Amino acid sequence: MTKRMQIRVALAAVLAMAGTSGFAQSTGEALYKAKCQMCHGATGMADTGAAKAMKVKPINDPSVKDLSEAKMIEAVREGMGKMQPYKGKLTDAQIKDAVTHFRTFLK
Repeated sequence: MTKRMQIRVALAAVLAMAGTSGFAQSTGEALYKAKCQMCHGATGMADTGAAKAMKVKPINDPSVKDLSEAKMIEAVREGMGKMQPYKGKLTDAQIKDAVTHFRTFLK
């Protein structure tokens, strides 16, 4: 390989690594965006069209805010109201990660 080609390959590798580390998301955040955000909103405020149509309550509603982490995990696993159950579609660890991310909106 020529010197010029080696430099290009090295530069491409560095840029690829820099790009992925700058945009890394937690597993919970990625799962929330993929599976939950369409109804619960980007910040948990249920401000999407789907949320309004299904009457999803925002994270700051007392009936949601007062749910324990365990109750939220159960709701995701088994479903709640019009929300479909994710049991068998997501692992327990994935459900916990998504709920953990959702709970960051409480702060």
